[in-house]
Amino acid sequence: MESGLSATRLGEGVNWIGVTTLYRREVQRFLAVAAQTVGGPVVSTLLFLAVFGVALGRHAPAPGGVPYLVFVTPGLVMMAMLQNAYANTSSSLLVAKVQGNIVDLLLAPLGPGEFLTGMALGGVTRGILVGALTALAAALFVPLPLANLALCLFYAVGGSLLFALLGVLGGLWAQKMDHQAAVTNFIIAPLTLLSGTFYAVSTLSEPFRSIAYADPVFYIVDGFRHGITGHSEASPLAGILVVLVANGLLGVLCHRLLASGWRLRQ
Repeated sequence: MESGLSATRLGEGVNWIGVTTLYRREVQRFLAVAAQTVGGPVVSTLLFLAVFGVALGRHAPAPGGVPYLVFVTPGLVMMAMLQNAYANTSSSLLVAKVQGNIVDLLLAPLGPGEFLTGMALGGVTRGILVGALTALAAALFVPLPLANLALCLFYAVGGSLLFALLGVLGGLWAQKMDHQAAVTNFIIAPLTLLSGTFYAVSTLSEPFRSIAYADPVFYIVDGFRHGITGHSEASPLAGILVVLVANGLLGVLCHRLLASGWRLRQ
């Protein structure tokens, strides 16, 4: 393989030391600048909550008789998780390619699956950490019930993993910072902002309602909101299937691209 990721390790077992080392590297990388990678998203989300609470809190409809601030807070928490899970993996790969130290990762005794696992888990960790701190901070101002902890954890982990895998794809494709910014602005931001984060999708008129239902992120946000409030606009089972299928497909795609060495070098 031109990438240097070893495909000959089949039968040798999983290199758990290598996976753990890569995971710790990814976590330490974003914790080294925690004020930017963790504190910044928490503050930004709270500002969103304050602005939309003041502007729309008394007027925006929410399903199930849930107060608007209680309705919008889970969406904001999930949006922060998804965006940060994506940012962690995409920036890690792109910076490594731009700075030239991607070679250090390619020469490590890691197969494509092990490399993907370490990278993705680092993104999931950042997403979950940002989401947990955001939820704790928001709970100081908004009374948040907890209807189903298992559903909350499923969608938090599943959604973060999905966007961490998307970050791997984005990091592989991007060759410079402009490419990464384009993906963030034209793909990631619309997917998260237009997924029912700030409004009830069921109140939209056609064709916007159908477009929203076609957005897989809607089911992640809606399912997580169901875990918090007990109310949802779509079937929780549909959301679970969307998360599982999307993660499976993206995982296979990322593994194949890493195994082929696609765009791993500048």
